Amino acid sequence: MIMVAFLTLILLIPLAFVNELIRERSTRQQEVISEINDKWGESVYFYGPILKVPYTVFEETLSINQKTNETFKQQKAITKYAYFFPEDLKAKSNVITKVLNRNNYESVVYSSKMNFNGQYIQPDFSSKNISPDVIQWNKATILIKTTNLKSIKDEVKINLGGTKFTFEPVYSTNLNDSTQALETGFIDLKNILKADKTNFNFDITYNGSKQIKMVPIGKITQLKMQSNWTSPSFTGNFLPDDKTKKISDNGFEANWKILHINRAFPQQFFENLPDLGTYAFGVDFIIPVDQYQQNERASKYGFLVIGLTFLIFFLIQSISKIKIHIFQYSMIGLALILFYTLLISITEHSSFTKAYFIAAIAVITLISLYSVSILKQRKFPMFIAAALTGLYTFIYVIIQLENYALLVGSIGLFGILAAVMYFSRKIDWNK
Repeated sequence: MIMVAFLTLILLIPLAFVNELIRERSTRQQEVISEINDKWGESVYFYGPILKVPYTVFEETLSINQKTNETFKQQKAITKYAYFFPEDLKAKSNVITKVLNRNNYESVVYSSKMNFNGQYIQPDFSSKNISPDVIQWNKATILIKTTNLKSIKDEVKINLGGTKFTFEPVYSTNLNDSTQALETGFIDLKNILKADKTNFNFDITYNGSKQIKMVPIGKITQLKMQSNWTSPSFTGNFLPDDKTKKISDNGFEANWKILHINRAFPQQFFENLPDLGTYAFGVDFIIPVDQYQQNERASKYGFLVIGLTFLIFFLIQSISKIKIHIFQYSMIGLALILFYTLLISITEHSSFTKAYFIAAIAVITLISLYSVSILKQRKFPMFIAAALTGLYTFIYVIIQLENYALLVGSIGLFGILAAVMYFSRKIDWNK
């Protein structure tokens, strides 16, 4: 018993090497994914469109004439900016995902066509007591902040009040700002915003990966997103409407409606435009449990598999009085370790389920045939084959489960303990 227990602990060393191999391959996969995503397009963050209106403020300074010692006032004109968000903002996004492969690794990427439309109202400067005379109405622009300029596939133009304006990239001198900007040329608001509400609309097409997020800057913000991705992870500060959300084998459809009273920022800012990324919402396009995560979860049960398999052989040895040499235990343990190297190597060229099935059959067959020569009978090897089949099936079910893995695992271990207690009840441990 001492030697078998010691051997079990010794086998944790090659099992640790297997875990390290899985982590190494997983790290390599992340590097390849980052490289693929960098070339195709990173995650999309959208913050706009924002009406940017310049205005002039005058600062007075006191100066002294050195010859006469007289004090006089000087006025300096400084241009500042006010930022106004849309009254209504409606967005539609059609996201088509696909898996890109490089060697044995894969990454989920997407192409997204987004349509935005809404309304602006007349900018109101009264809250800051700014005179209409100092507002530079003819030098207003529209601003969009994003994180993925290089993956925009078409020219971006906005139709505001029946007139089209083209967005151009803006160089940012703020190194701490991770976003990039698109901005139109000058817009004469006196000619454009003639009505109480002025409509706008524009399209933008992205290549991206991992995620789409946007900031709800409209007084009423609505987003409708459709995709062929079957495992969406809704993220951010707001979740879609459960009543209209649909997820099926063909993809998903989700709808958001966010009011200005649902977020803690106003409809206009003066002087500085803050980063409101903490209020963004959207969808993550990721593989929920990839092949390396599944392999890592399987290897965590390695100690359990080795321990229970040795326990089965030890009980058979105790009941049948057949002697099993420690070398034979070692061969069985190495076969169990080999299961995980087979699993990860086959998974990289196939699916995890198929790899698990092939590796399990190979190891169960190897140990069963080896036990025929050890135990000299057919009933014990058949029992071992059935026990290992049940054990590997039990572990596979746990790996596939997410929310109920702990519950099923606990119940299964309780059943295994009960079975061991039942079969060992007649063994006389005093002999």
